[in-house]
Amino acid sequence: MKKIILIPLLLLGAYCSPAQDIAENQLPSLVRNSFQKTFPRASDVDWEMDGSHFKVEFETGLFGTDHHAWFDQSGKLLRHKEAIAKSELPAAVRSKLSKEFSAYRTDDIDKITEGLAITYNIELKSFSGKWKAVFDSTGRVLDKRAD
Repeated sequence: MKKIILIPLLLLGAYCSPAQDIAENQLPSLVRNSFQKTFPRASDVDWEMDGSHFKVEFETGLFGTDHHAWFDQSGKLLRHKEAIAKSELPAAVRSKLSKEFSAYRTDDIDKITEGLAITYNIELKSFSGKWKAVFDSTGRVLDKRAD
């Protein structure tokens, strides 16, 4: 009986294991060079292995804007997530928020760039609930979920 319980727990532990922190000197030079070229003003840099990709968390600017970026083994930037202010949203997204989500206040706005696609992840809060919504640059709601 113990074996039956133990095997699923071991498999679950292997699947859910957290990303592994790695030192910058352990990165492939292609990844390190690509990151430094793409984000030359990065500070407070923290690297992890995220599956087969390299994930980096860092800050930029005077106010320490949060960023996350994912690179493949060859140094190609796969995904970039950065915290932005509401004023930095495209006009179409701000318009959609004021028309259809006026009862909500915005919180934690992230701009996600994957290849040529740009989306905006926005937390919406009100007395009636909390939502996570994803918008494209034209203001179209791609996804909306209760949080």
